[in-house]
Amino acid sequence: MARLLFSSPEPMRKGLITIGVLILVLGIAALVSGLVASSYIYFFWGLCLLALIVFERFRYKKITGKDPGPGWQRTTERFVDDETGKTVTVYIKPDTGERTYVQD
Repeated sequence: MARLLFSSPEPMRKGLITIGVLILVLGIAALVSGLVASSYIYFFWGLCLLALIVFERFRYKKITGKDPGPGWQRTTERFVDDETGKTVTVYIKPDTGERTYVQD
């Protein structure tokens, strides 16, 4: 099966980071040219975009290749990872509600 050109989120992440940096550069250009109000808008949206990309990076957990150990329960939830095409099983720690993802 052929892999899609953008099956990984990495190209999109890099593109959005580039856009965020360009928006910040526009803010600097607006500030230098005397458009102070416009520069605040560019700074705000550029920083928001970059902060969301950084937050997204830490929000989603990595998929591991080994069982999580004692205290974890296997759930019936399973899905196919888009990046690897392999099946992933979800484990949960009942006392904390923490979830982890293990590649089958």
